[in-house]
Formats: sequence, structure tokens, C-alpha cells
Amino acid sequence: MKRYLISFDDGSMDHIPAQDWPAVGEAAHAVVAEAKAAGVWIWGGGIERQRASIVGTDGTVTEGPEPETKAVIGGFSIIEVATHHEALAWAAKVAAGCRCAQEVRELIYDPES
Repeated sequence: MKRYLISFDDGSMDHIPAQDWPAVGEAAHAVVAEAKAAGVWIWGGGIERQRASIVGTDGTVTEGPEPETKAVIGGFSIIEVATHHEALAWAAKVAAGCRCAQEVRELIYDPES
């Protein structure tokens, strides 16, 4: 089985009116429940809009990019499915629930993780 990252950029959901957020949350949670029931769900969630902290190889910490100036991930799901086609089908469900396009990338297999 292969693992895939399904994600969207921060700000991709800014077009959603405040009164629609409960319905969006319900739809997104329904997709997660469906993925869990199908046995493909690994992990996922939204990422709080904030500056990132960057930790260098020497341990120094600097404040990272502002979400407004550089594309950053706003939310993600990690699923495990047999094919890229299946990952795209799940991404379509996430896109419908979250009301925004999703990016799909295969994760590199690492037997140590």
C-alpha cells in the first residue's frame, strides 16, 4: 500500500462565508469518518494560521514565512491506498467537503518510519 498526502494551501477556504462553516465542518468530518471506516485514514487536520518557526541544522530558531507571503499548507490528510487513482478519488471527496481544491502527493516509503 502507498501513502498519500492530500493538502490545500492556507487561505484556500477564505471564500467560505462564516454562516457556512458548520456545514463545511460537518461535511469534512463525514469524509474523515468514511475514510476511517474504509481503513484508509492515517492522520490529518487543519493547520493554525500563524508564522512558522524554522529550526536550522545548528539548532538556531528563526521566525519563518508569513502565510500571506508564501504558500503554506492550511490542512492535510494522510491516507493509505493501493493506487494513485484511489488517492485521487479520496481527494475529490475531501475537496467537496472542504469546498476547495486539493493537492495529492505520494509519500516516499521509508521502512524505518
